Amino acid sequence: MRARGLTRRFGDLVAVDHVDLDVPRRHVYGFLGPNGSGKSTTIRMLCGLLTPSEGQIEVLGLRVPEQAEALRGRIGYMTQKFSLFEDLTVRENLEFLAAVQGLPRARAARRIDELVAQYHFGNRQKQLAGTLSGGQKQRLALAGAVIQEPELLFLDEPTSAVDPESRRDFWEKLFELADAGTTLLVSTHYMDEAERCHRLAILDRGVLVADGSPAELTGALAGRTLAVAAHDPRRAKRALEPVPGVASVAQVGNTLRVLLEDGEAVDGARQALRGAGLDARVELATPSLEDVFVAATRSRPLEEARP
Repeated sequence: MRARGLTRRFGDLVAVDHVDLDVPRRHVYGFLGPNGSGKSTTIRMLCGLLTPSEGQIEVLGLRVPEQAEALRGRIGYMTQKFSLFEDLTVRENLEFLAAVQGLPRARAARRIDELVAQYHFGNRQKQLAGTLSGGQKQRLALAGAVIQEPELLFLDEPTSAVDPESRRDFWEKLFELADAGTTLLVSTHYMDEAERCHRLAILDRGVLVADGSPAELTGALAGRTLAVAAHDPRRAKRALEPVPGVASVAQVGNTLRVLLEDGEAVDGARQALRGAGLDARVELATPSLEDVFVAATRSRPLEEARP
C-alpha cells in the first residue's frame, strides 16, 4: 500500500494533511495518535470509503478511489464499535457475512467451520451475539472481517472496549493473520499495542510526525530521556519544567520521566535540581514509545495546524 500527499479537508478543517505512507506486505502497520488525529479518516480514504481532497493512493496494485469497487473483495474492515447483529447467533452472523461477500454455500460452510474453530466459538455457535462478552464480540467481529480471506485488513481501534487479557489474545490472532500472509493496518491510541507493530506511523492533528519501527523510533531518542528519583518529586518537577532544553516532565510513581530536546540539556537539569536544594538521582533512561510520541507532537506548535 502506498499513499502520496494524502489530504482530506472538511470545509476549513484539514483532517489529514499531505500524508505519505508505505505499508509493506505481511506487516502489522500501526497508526498511533489521540482521538481527532486523523487515523480513522486516513483509513477510510485508504480503503475507498472516503474520497481524498488531494493525493494519490495505490492499494494492492489498484488506484483508489477509482478502482475501489475492485478492491473491496480483497480487503477486510473492522471498526472500533461492535457492528454485527446482536439478535443473531454467532454462526448466523458469519453466515450472513458470507452471503454478503458472495461466497458459494459449500465454501461458506467450510470457511465458517474454520473460523468457529480458530476463534474458539465451538460451544457458542448458537449463542446470541448480544450476550457475548466484550472480548468475545471483538473476536467475532474479527472473524467476520476475514471471512473472505482478505489480502489486506484495516482495523480501526479494534480493542478500545476490551480488557487487557482479551486484548492480548486479540493481538495473537492478528499476528497469526500476518504470518499467513495478510497485511494489517491497525489504528490505536494504546502505547503497548503500538509497541507490538512491525512498523508504526504517528499522526498529530492530521500530520504524519514519525514513521518507522518501534526500535528505530525509540533509538532516535537515545540520550534524551532521564529518570529522576527525588524525595519530593512534585518540587523536583517544578524545578525542572522551566529549564531550557527540557521538553516535558511527567511523574510515574515516585520517579520523574524527563524528555530533553537534546542530550546537552542533562547538565542543566542536574544544576536546576541542585539549585532548588533537592537531593535527586538523575540517570539516563531507555526511551519509550510514549517519549517518542511526546517528542514528535510537542515539536509542532498548535499554530501550525490551524488553517
